[in-house]
Amino acid sequence: MPALIDLHSHSTVSDGLLAPEALVAHAAAQGVKVLALTDHDDTAGLAVAAKVAAEHDMQFINGVEISVTWRRRTIHVVGLRVDPDYEPLRAGLEKIRAGRHLRAVGMAASLSKFGIEGSLEGAYAHAQQGIISRAHFARYLMDKGYASNIKSIFKRYLVKGKPGYFEHEWASLEDVIGWIKGSGGEAVLAHPGRYDFGRSNMLLLLEEFRNLGGAAIEVVTGSHTVDQYQEYAKLAAMFGLKSSLGSDYHGASHAYIEMGRLPELPRGCVPLWQDWPETLGLNAQATALAS
Repeated sequence: MPALIDLHSHSTVSDGLLAPEALVAHAAAQGVKVLALTDHDDTAGLAVAAKVAAEHDMQFINGVEISVTWRRRTIHVVGLRVDPDYEPLRAGLEKIRAGRHLRAVGMAASLSKFGIEGSLEGAYAHAQQGIISRAHFARYLMDKGYASNIKSIFKRYLVKGKPGYFEHEWASLEDVIGWIKGSGGEAVLAHPGRYDFGRSNMLLLLEEFRNLGGAAIEVVTGSHTVDQYQEYAKLAAMFGLKSSLGSDYHGASHAYIEMGRLPELPRGCVPLWQDWPETLGLNAQATALAS
């Protein structure tokens, strides 16, 4: 049966297509009972999302997805049940957002060398609430007819070795896990199946992530295949990490999977949320269905 929990989603505060309140309403309509809003490097949408979630009788989890540089590679760490007012987290995210603008300037300059003009202004036009990401450049390039879908735009223009790529140093893994834990939250390695750096590096990353205090791996997520669900469930067990799940929903035309359609975690996984007060009702429901 589909999972009733979604611990990874995005609004217009970062690169999603729905405002926080609309995203929550959409999740409720899809049957989601526990939702985390995890915008990139920003917590500005949490307060209004929590208010609307309460109106829909949903449990809401404060979240954020933080950009990390690990061995010159970009990865993402989701923080769940964070306190957005915790000063080291707030200041760290502010610094990352400032870096996003510098990266955007570099990306635009790189695209300009290949004859693609106006991309910085075009990307910011898609960034409705200020924060800028590669997705906004992708939407501008789609508007200009450079490809027919987001996946093709990224592959042709916005990844390493392509015209619009610009290398940038994000926060360190140690700092990010420290901010999340210091705020009372739990750190989750987001969508590991998207990191194309080989099994050996993945094992090294998971070892470091665990040793720094990381809590879980995103086992079931929108961009993972069924085989990857099993692969990362085994790796979670190998490293003594819990398992998380989330759609990584960005909007209808930019979705890996619709909200409310994720399968449950594979058998044997230890759910990250098993002891959360926000999910006790769901845990009891699942136990009743299994008995």
